[in-house]
Amino acid sequence: MMLDPTALDEMADGRGGLRPHWQELLGTLVGLGSEQLIERATMLDQFFAEEGVTALLPGTGPAAWRCDPVPLPIRPAEFAALEAGLAQRATLLDATLADLYGPQTLLEHGIIPPALVYPNHGFLRPCRSLPVAGQMQLYAADLIRGPDGEWRVLADRTNAPHGMAYALENRRALSKTIPEIFRARQLRRMRPFFDTWQADLQRIAPGGTGNPSLVLLSPGPRSAFWFEHVVLARELSCTLVEGGDLTARDGQVFLKTLGGLRKVDVVLRRHDGRSIDPLELDGGDGLATGIPGLLDAARQGALVIANAPGSDIAESPALAAFLPEIAAHLGVGPLTLPSVPTLWLGSPGALAQVMENPAQWLLRPALDGVAPPVPLAELAPALREVTLARAAANPCEYAASLAIAPSVAPCIGPGGFEPRPIVLRLFLVRDGEGWQALQGGLARALAPADALAGRLPRQAVAKDVWIASEDSGDIQGPSAFAVAALPIRRATGELPSRAADNFFWFGRYLERLEGAARLLRTTIMRLERASLSPREMAELRTLAACLKASHLIDEDAARGAGTPAFPRAILGMLRPEARIPTLAAQLGRMVELLRDRLTGEMYGAASHAIRDLQAALRAVPVGRGENPRALAQFSEALGDVLVFAAMVSGLAAENMVQGGGRLFLDLGRRLERARSITSELATLLDEPQAAAQPARLEPSLRLALELRDSVITYRSRYVTVLQAAPVLDLVLAEEGNPRGLAFQLLAMRDSLARLGDTEGSPLLAAVAAILAEARAMSAGTAAAARQSEAATRLPPRLDALHESLGELSDAVSRRWFALLPEARAVGGGLAADAAAVEGAAA
Repeated sequence: MMLDPTALDEMADGRGGLRPHWQELLGTLVGLGSEQLIERATMLDQFFAEEGVTALLPGTGPAAWRCDPVPLPIRPAEFAALEAGLAQRATLLDATLADLYGPQTLLEHGIIPPALVYPNHGFLRPCRSLPVAGQMQLYAADLIRGPDGEWRVLADRTNAPHGMAYALENRRALSKTIPEIFRARQLRRMRPFFDTWQADLQRIAPGGTGNPSLVLLSPGPRSAFWFEHVVLARELSCTLVEGGDLTARDGQVFLKTLGGLRKVDVVLRRHDGRSIDPLELDGGDGLATGIPGLLDAARQGALVIANAPGSDIAESPALAAFLPEIAAHLGVGPLTLPSVPTLWLGSPGALAQVMENPAQWLLRPALDGVAPPVPLAELAPALREVTLARAAANPCEYAASLAIAPSVAPCIGPGGFEPRPIVLRLFLVRDGEGWQALQGGLARALAPADALAGRLPRQAVAKDVWIASEDSGDIQGPSAFAVAALPIRRATGELPSRAADNFFWFGRYLERLEGAARLLRTTIMRLERASLSPREMAELRTLAACLKASHLIDEDAARGAGTPAFPRAILGMLRPEARIPTLAAQLGRMVELLRDRLTGEMYGAASHAIRDLQAALRAVPVGRGENPRALAQFSEALGDVLVFAAMVSGLAAENMVQGGGRLFLDLGRRLERARSITSELATLLDEPQAAAQPARLEPSLRLALELRDSVITYRSRYVTVLQAAPVLDLVLAEEGNPRGLAFQLLAMRDSLARLGDTEGSPLLAAVAAILAEARAMSAGTAAAARQSEAATRLPPRLDALHESLGELSDAVSRRWFALLPEARAVGGGLAADAAAVEGAAA
């Protein structure tokens, strides 16, 4: 968007002075000095990179959302006029949707051309049978102020408007980094808007349900607006769900939880309406899974969807050309806040009007409200001719809006203050009787390459929008919503199955990364020594076998233990596709998936730590040339992994309720650690020659203690004498050793019991059987006349335990996440012994 010399200045009055509502603000900013302002701008960027919309999902870079240090103040009287004008537009557009999906009098009387409705991808025919009243609950509009000082609507947002969470985040970030500008200024608060929104979601629940079940339906973490969905779910006390979390049964919609199916009353839709129900609709962006039967539940009145699917038809740019006639037909009255002058090129004479002076117009798809407009004045002559010829060939597919120069406001650039064009997005929500505006908004400061309208970009420079509070009467919350006394709940069954699954795998990925870090640090410690003794060389070969068993290196690399190629193989684990970086990325993904379930402190600490860990791994010098510091630096980065794992454990212990998510997080960690113990120990004890020469087993026993962080405990009990029985007792059977197998199994037993498994259940029976076998192996070794020989016979039994733990993992998934009955099989193992689990079906 190029800067137009005719654009109105929001700050300057055109007579060499400042507008009154800017004077105090600008005085404070100037008082900080240009260097300080630029520094604060950098602090704002860091704030958003660390706490804002930055994603950790693999394959996605951070969203470069920025907040300019200079807010955009709007006079209260001017904002009141905007609020009233937008409330009128919201009423009109809601009535338009009700007509198009109902009696269609606008089409019957020729006020809206059929070419703008039936070919429109936003018009969903199956939704015509849904209740037509109140199609919209939330509305937003993009506005620009022209050179004449008047505000005009550039685009209406009737589908699932984005930006409210960014407005909240802008205010929070600005108050933390530049608190000086908030002193002695009373601003209208944004919180009452969300209170009103939440109250209206409760009001529209079918049948006046007391304490209705509200869910926010999101495409999931792959959506560019996942951050906003998380914030809105928290602000509105909604359960954040994806399509797979819901199921339709007998004309009703239910949320899949650990305790079974929970009825859903209201769906706040942030999901593409074209793919929300694959039984009746077939389209959308392919980003999310729909819910078969959802529309039928809404049709029967068992469910309310806000905004209704198909409401995005009102975003069609060409519709703006017909709004005055629509308003007159529907009895809304003349619009007090008009649109930017718009033509539908399918109307008689419209194409000729554009062709007469193309530089005055922005060309837009007639039916696509999120496509960016094409400024014809900025196109090269040849390209402009091609574009106009395309429009002339299919005029019904295009609309043209007058190219009005947006007003400009000061922003902080590299050299200090610089003007940028401004597009203002304001938000309104129903309050039961009318519409209430968010007392603020989202202002975008456009760079030359930015589009004037279209989809809200992931990368933008935004401004906090200020509305001064004139007195205490400015802010009114919603009226109280009558709700019956709530029953006390302490069960974990309300946790959605998907969230439980994510916690479970967060724990497993965390333990896999920590276990790999311990194993690698132990290996690197040997590699850093100037020369290795025969015993240490034997330990190194054994560690290489453990690395191979853990899928950290391949067989060729394991055979090279003790050769110059082995350190290179270790450093090769830092390749982006290798296991260590992949596990770190998976952890980042799980943190993002659980963002709505973690406290702000836990999410912030975990996401910062993962970013720091990934940066430390990338910083290890593993180029073509040999670097003597590379192994040491790798070991230091792996030490960060251990600190991160301890941090998560501490935060979970202090910040998470003792149930639900924390239980599954701990269950995942304990199960993964138990599998790691059995796999490592089987590899360490696989020393056939130890039967004849017991000393051959000592390096393996020493490593068994070291990898389980049990050396100090063993020495305090047995001094320096190293024997198989006491080592195996400590690693396999010691109930108080947090790195031992018995401890993990007892912790799993407690978690399963707290999740509702009763004595004798298949899962608890499987845990008890594994624990009994671990104790039997320890006791059998202690009773043997030749302990080393007995120990070397244990690997097959340890491998069997490893397999049993894998079966246990599958059973946990079937029991809690897939909500499927237990598998049955002929033969031994958990599946054969377990009875079918009773519970809700998926």
